[in-house]
Amino acid sequence: MTTHSVSTFKRLIVAGSVGLLGVAASSVCVAATYPERPIKLVVPWAPGGATDVLGRFVAKGLSERVGQPVVIENRGGAGGNIGTAAFVREKADGYTLLVATSSTNAANPHLYKQLGFKADSDFAPVAFVASIPNVLEVNKDSKYKTFGELLAAAKANPGALNYGSAGVGSSQHLAASLLKHLTKIDIVHIPYKGSGPAVSDLLAGQFDFMIDTGSVAQVKAGSLRALAVASETRVAALPDVPTFKEQGLEGMNASAWYAIVAPAGTPADVLAYLNKEVNEVVQSPEVKTKLEAMGAQVPAAQTSEQVSAFMNSEIKRYGELIKISGAKME
Repeated sequence: MTTHSVSTFKRLIVAGSVGLLGVAASSVCVAATYPERPIKLVVPWAPGGATDVLGRFVAKGLSERVGQPVVIENRGGAGGNIGTAAFVREKADGYTLLVATSSTNAANPHLYKQLGFKADSDFAPVAFVASIPNVLEVNKDSKYKTFGELLAAAKANPGALNYGSAGVGSSQHLAASLLKHLTKIDIVHIPYKGSGPAVSDLLAGQFDFMIDTGSVAQVKAGSLRALAVASETRVAALPDVPTFKEQGLEGMNASAWYAIVAPAGTPADVLAYLNKEVNEVVQSPEVKTKLEAMGAQVPAAQTSEQVSAFMNSEIKRYGELIKISGAKME
């Protein structure tokens, strides 16, 4: 190697070292100072629903851990698309987060032609929060005491049984469509404009059954009877209700899930920091107990990379579910 080459090589080494030190210093600086101001947590649904309640649990716990207010901003509309589309235009600095759901980030890409966001590339997953399995429910006065009885009636009387949902493409509709697909039964869909009206009519006995995530309170109160849980394991809130699998039906897994995400491009050290803090919040006995009381299941803490892989796999899975259901948004 010539003297000139040695000199040039040394300059490159020095320059590279300085560059790496600069990156490291920048990373340490961000980690040391973040967060310096309040964090906004966008809930793309109206106040009062499961997404909002869950988001507030996380916001309160995260605020206590990071020493800054975490403020909820509800931006509902268009099945969660309005708030989610606005979120992806926010600055990727860790000061705006979103409660992503299976509806907005997995089902909606297959239901809406105009989303305003790309589910597979506009988000930087932070942490998984929980999933809420759908539960097959009937009115307390229903003649069906078990899932087996309801299934037998549906097979013996094609087209006679009907079920309600929050609307075409809703989690209730997709779960019932999966049940229909797996069991080859002929049942009639009655779509409503939201879960509330549908549950009200189920309580009034206006249709035969519903597969829902948000009626645990009515089941506990005795107003509804739960026949089966659409998950691999029973839910803590309804310990006496068997899963579909326990009753002989494999593959009947249908849960609404929730995760905290940041805009794509958020610094890796900020994501790592938030992943640790949100996981600590969700895994805390206080928050975990509250989530389980809602009928939720809280898995072990996951890395951002694991959450990203899961969310991408769900986009594909929901595409298949929606194809089975035949759901189309007008």
